[in-house]
Amino acid sequence: MPKTPMTTRGAELLRSELHKLKTVERPANAAAIAEARAHGDLSENAEYHAARERAGFIEGRISELEAKIANAQVIDPKLVDADGRCVFGATVDVESDGESATWQIVGEDEADIKKGRISVSSPIARALIGKESGEVVEVQTPGGLKRYEIIDVRYE
Repeated sequence: MPKTPMTTRGAELLRSELHKLKTVERPANAAAIAEARAHGDLSENAEYHAARERAGFIEGRISELEAKIANAQVIDPKLVDADGRCVFGATVDVESDGESATWQIVGEDEADIKKGRISVSSPIARALIGKESGEVVEVQTPGGLKRYEIIDVRYE
């Protein structure tokens, strides 16, 4: 299976969620199942069925997180030296139609446009990769063709 790029911050968030699921959520849900079992008839016990369903979700998410962490290629943006080019983990200041934006190019699991993090597989990030300050990129968006001028590229 190919490695998936991820920033150190993203990998730490996944590890944190995995730890919480294993040490807090799983034991709490096991206690809820035990309590629901104590109420008697399991065939009509909604609490029991909800807790069992929750257990399935928790175990599925644990498996998913373990696989993502195992297949992660963790990249620390601070250690990247790409001579001013846009690469994975870079923070890019762009300007389009007089409006400026700042985005960090991150892995798919870390992407959050409201926080200025765009997925490396997004059309905008793919257009920015390999470009330098001063260059202009054109990206086909749902709203039409957009032109972005790269103002600055940082590795933070």
